[in-house]
Amino acid sequence: MEKIKSTKLGAKIWISIIVFGFIGQLAWVIENMYFNVYLFNEIGGTSKDIAAMVAASAITAAVTTLFMGALSDKLGKRKVFITFGFVIWGFVTASFGLITVENTSKIFHTANAVATAAMLIVIMDCVMTFFGSTASDAAFNSWITDVTDDTNRGKTETVLGAMPLFSMLLVFGGLDFLTKNHQWNIFYYIVGGITAAGGILGFFLIKDKPNMKVNDENYFKNIFYGFKLSTVKSNKILYITFIVYVILNCSYQIFMPYIIIYIEKCLGITDYAIPLGAILILAAVISVLSGKYIDKFGKVKFMLPSIIILSIGFLAMYFVKPGAHMALLIAAGTIMMGAFLITSSAVSGTIRDYTPEDKVGAFQGIRMVFQVLIPMIVGPSIGSAVIENNQLTYEEFGVVKHIPTPGIFLAAAIVAVISVVPALVLLKKTNALKKD
Repeated sequence: MEKIKSTKLGAKIWISIIVFGFIGQLAWVIENMYFNVYLFNEIGGTSKDIAAMVAASAITAAVTTLFMGALSDKLGKRKVFITFGFVIWGFVTASFGLITVENTSKIFHTANAVATAAMLIVIMDCVMTFFGSTASDAAFNSWITDVTDDTNRGKTETVLGAMPLFSMLLVFGGLDFLTKNHQWNIFYYIVGGITAAGGILGFFLIKDKPNMKVNDENYFKNIFYGFKLSTVKSNKILYITFIVYVILNCSYQIFMPYIIIYIEKCLGITDYAIPLGAILILAAVISVLSGKYIDKFGKVKFMLPSIIILSIGFLAMYFVKPGAHMALLIAAGTIMMGAFLITSSAVSGTIRDYTPEDKVGAFQGIRMVFQVLIPMIVGPSIGSAVIENNQLTYEEFGVVKHIPTPGIFLAAAIVAVISVVPALVLLKKTNALKKD
């Protein structure tokens, strides 16, 4: 096998990747995990409210990334979207500290303050998502593709893939006590402040790629380019990879919005930060160490075995029943999360490799359709259906709530196995391309 020499990125690019990868994921952790807990425990929402919020946010993220990514192509600039986007993103995140049932009742004088507060959370989540997707999904992700190539994307993706885990560690280890003490306002102010500070730092760190290709085509034509049948036919490998991506992310979203509630309410582990922290550290280490091997042996070759291990991890989580030893939860969770990170890194790197160079921003919107829009509508809906059809319930704020059960992991395993089919097709296509 011919040894591929990896292109060096340089210290400033790596610092930017780590800083913005971390801060961006810190804000997304709050949205994807703690908004759900806040809505469920503090506001009085249900699993159906969570599914609705996740779906609305997913639609906003996909549409925003599609339009703003194409705009960054048109202007030939990423930095301005990243920096100003992060600053506003931070302020909107901080504003969630003001949304409470009590404040809603005082301002709107509504008979059902719980429902109104839940609706406000959903609306503001969409506003936050607009700025977050502009800064991170559209601009920062495009910038990553601009400054990397196919010799270093495996390593880059594993580092980026570990950022959500490190951000969760910071939240669980340093900020979670605030939510336990019902100091949600301080919690949101701190996270919002860090996010806004990241945008300010970006003015000094981020540099647009020199001589970046500017897309001179009609702006609206460029937005819808990725949805054309002719585009799909001329980029078959890219779209097969998208199919693998959408199935894997659907499986992930079946359980992820409910994971804290599941550990706390079903497994009875009130100090969920301990097992989650251990899982995240171990999975992050596994992911980062795998990066150079993904680049060395090939991203597509890594997909199939990692998908199989991921499915095994889901099944292992399914067999962790209430009352099981915490070590069993940590072991199963590490297999699941480690495999998911490796699989996602391989898939994301492949997407970057086959994205047309002059339409990087526009294709971030297409990527979001497969990574976020479809999975965050389909996944939580499947999870909610599984949850609503079990007999474990409790009453809070006068609302009867269903508790997430291990069935969400069995459903995730079934969905994950389906991705084996397009992964095999992808392997065949890429092998044939190399022979040609």
